[in-house]
Amino acid sequence: MQPCLGDWTSHTPFDAHYFYQGAWLARKVANSKPLHHVDIASSVLTVSVLSAHVDTTFVDYRPLKTNLSGLKSVAGNILDLSFTNASVASLSCLHVIEHIGLGRYGDPLDPEGSIKAAKELERIVADGGALYLSAPVGRERICFNAHRVFSPETIISMFPKLQLVDFSFVDDVGEFHHNIELSHAEKLDYGCGMFHFKKSAE
Repeated sequence: MQPCLGDWTSHTPFDAHYFYQGAWLARKVANSKPLHHVDIASSVLTVSVLSAHVDTTFVDYRPLKTNLSGLKSVAGNILDLSFTNASVASLSCLHVIEHIGLGRYGDPLDPEGSIKAAKELERIVADGGALYLSAPVGRERICFNAHRVFSPETIISMFPKLQLVDFSFVDDVGEFHHNIELSHAEKLDYGCGMFHFKKSAE
């Protein structure tokens, strides 16, 4: 028996953070038309769709076992990525860095985990390349081993060699705000900030 008693809803439910960040990334990548895209540990549903229109390499601490055209999955650690300096022209990392160093996924405990992850992402972005990043934004705190929440300005400070192109976010009630000032997200409790960064060409 498998009774399903909770699906009589007037609207289709969804996780606003993951729904909007996936849509945001897909539109960004479709607009920029890179030859190849690298994603570090984002939602596997997002990368499966993304790989339909751009060759995608997916890197995760827990490698994805799948066979899909346009998608290459490799094992990797965000704190020690195998890419050479300034070698990735199109890079994404959605709802990931807030977990690093908290041990939730079997990774070692490290209070500086998120900062170290940011440095590694910054290292591999190519000159002129893009980083698409999302993370929880609002009242800064650590929620045990679940995740960290950052102020938008803290995220900016973690990427000193990159320039912010634009910022979007999902607010506390699940509404999406596109291309808006950082200050609008400062008083959130648990929003999802989406940061489009670019590394200036040397």
